[in-house]
Amino acid sequence: MSGGKPIGDVDLEMLQRQSFSYFLNEMNPDNGLVIDKTAADWPASIAATGFALAAYPVAVERGFMPRAAAVERTLTTLRFFWNSPQGPESDATGYQGFYYHFLDMRTGRRAWQCELSTIDSAFLLAGALTAGVYFDADTDDEHEIRSLAKSLYRRADWQWALNLGATVTHGWKPESGFLKYRWEGYDEAMLLYVLGLGSPDHGLPESCYIAWTSTYRWEQCHGYEYIYAGPLFTHQLSHMWIDFRGIQDTFMRAKGIDYFENSRRATYVQQQCAMDNPLKFAGYGRNCWGITASDGPGPNTIKVSGIERQFFGYLGRGVPYGPDDGTIAPWAAVSSLPFAPELVLLTTAYYIDHVKLTHSNPYGFKATFNPTYPVNSSNPHGWVSPFHCGLNQGPIVLMIENHRSGLVWRLMRDCPFIASGLRRAGFSGGWLS
Repeated sequence: MSGGKPIGDVDLEMLQRQSFSYFLNEMNPDNGLVIDKTAADWPASIAATGFALAAYPVAVERGFMPRAAAVERTLTTLRFFWNSPQGPESDATGYQGFYYHFLDMRTGRRAWQCELSTIDSAFLLAGALTAGVYFDADTDDEHEIRSLAKSLYRRADWQWALNLGATVTHGWKPESGFLKYRWEGYDEAMLLYVLGLGSPDHGLPESCYIAWTSTYRWEQCHGYEYIYAGPLFTHQLSHMWIDFRGIQDTFMRAKGIDYFENSRRATYVQQQCAMDNPLKFAGYGRNCWGITASDGPGPNTIKVSGIERQFFGYLGRGVPYGPDDGTIAPWAAVSSLPFAPELVLLTTAYYIDHVKLTHSNPYGFKATFNPTYPVNSSNPHGWVSPFHCGLNQGPIVLMIENHRSGLVWRLMRDCPFIASGLRRAGFSGGWLS
């Protein structure tokens, strides 16, 4: 699996365009909601909808859609969330300025008795703020986009989400109150804390960020020292919006690196774990890695070549400690493109040219594949997920763009709430100076 040629600019843009087309086609034009994944009767995801809001500016700049169409979609989405029911009722859309993780695609009301999600609300609000910075024309529609984006962000009551604790809770349910879990340990919640600290109306106390960083695990793996988080997406999602190059908080100043470098090291750890492949999964290697939270072929236990293997459905897979069942998420590799293009461009080419993961797929890569899982498949590389997922498509679109032009990073540098949140978290240096 060594060798091969890295993906070129033309094919990279094609993958970006195909991935973006998910947001063009898998949304409800009446409310802007984007479906979580391409399964029958599936609900919308507020995170996928936030990714769409951030992706529309990329699409305009790349010529994937006209500006007028992006304005219309963005306004529809922001108006829906601003006017949707906010309250403690079990069938509302949100409460305290946050929103339920999954919403009915048609009605926009809570689906599946899911939780009011602080992290998914953060992704939605980050998408809204991206739109608010990008759409800067002196027109009524773009003025309204800016006003709604700011109002939606300022409505979220981050202090309420603390539930009198030191760190932010994962969420809340009308039937049972706050969830017992809190955002502790390094993960994708960096964006959540920055947004919460930047709020001028319901901002988190600075002590909250200190409490969060005190739960980090600094480890050494395969010769790299870094803040450990197993699933690769945890090292990526906040970086879709925030350019961490050259800026440091107190924790990172003591370590002598920044969070961008931390994600680069995590990417190299991923590749090295795949090359070592201690559990002898099929396919793993130098150009075949991407172990993260994702769908899988299970759940079941099957004997494969004399070895009893346990396979999972949706799970937060990670390295080096697992869990791992041989399921690879190509989008997770692509989303590390800004950190380690020397690895990712080769791996992306392998997935396209050898595994044929974009073959006959309207939206680029399918969510996952598993060469170890025994299944009759038209793909010689084994089980391939039948679905596309909005949570996969967004990072591909945004991280390819950050690699190519830094567009989303540049936009969010001009967002005063992001800059304020970073400074209150103790960040300094680089573009914050």
